[in-house]
Amino acid sequence: MRPSTYIARGLSVATLLMALGVSASQPEDPEILIEASFPESNPFGHVVNGERNQMYLVVENRSDKNVTLQLVAGSFHHPETGALIKNTSSLTYGLPLLEGSKLQLPYNFYSEFKPGDLRLNLWLEHTVDDEKYRVTAYDSVVTVVEPEPSWFDFKLLSTYLIVIAGLAGLSYAAYQAYVPSLKPKRKRPTEVSAPVGTVTATGASGYQEEWIPEHHLKKAKGKKTKGDGVASSEEVSGGESGAEGKRTRKGKKY
Repeated sequence: MRPSTYIARGLSVATLLMALGVSASQPEDPEILIEASFPESNPFGHVVNGERNQMYLVVENRSDKNVTLQLVAGSFHHPETGALIKNTSSLTYGLPLLEGSKLQLPYNFYSEFKPGDLRLNLWLEHTVDDEKYRVTAYDSVVTVVEPEPSWFDFKLLSTYLIVIAGLAGLSYAAYQAYVPSLKPKRKRPTEVSAPVGTVTATGASGYQEEWIPEHHLKKAKGKKTKGDGVASSEEVSGGESGAEGKRTRKGKKY
């Protein structure tokens, strides 16, 4: 055999031994199986916009080591090109999972995308002896839909109330501005001025003397006595003249 042949065989054996040494030095990934599914209330696996979407992850540790489940995260991708659209929220657990045991983890995320098909990718990060590993939990196409409208939705009812109140206010303002009022205006009653001076009652038979000063009453009584005297004198003179007349008439008979 040629020396070159021995050299080639020796190099191949050395390469094989080096590969075996490297593979033995690297620790094997712990065998972790994950099964992700939507709840029974969502049999078609729809992702609803604006609502909390829930999934359940059943994690089984088939390795001979204890692992620690750190977190679950995910991302949305284009269904055909695989381009990243948006990452989902990550949920931290920090739970230990013993060898040969199972554990169910809930995972919640939200969606704000246009209705259509997207690829959802979820993964689980766990640690073994301070070594971090990532295992794919879910990788499939899901359908993004809008929530079904409901008359008992609080947000929808509040929106309706705000719109109705705004329309009512605008209608009232337009009515007050452009429609004349049909109610007749009330006329204010004219104020009657109070009579000035003393008002005497027509049916009164006299006046009350206690309201008149005494000196006025004395003057009035004096005038009355004088008037009465004049009247009596006139009556007496009238009587005398009548007697004289009678006497004169009697004298004519002689």
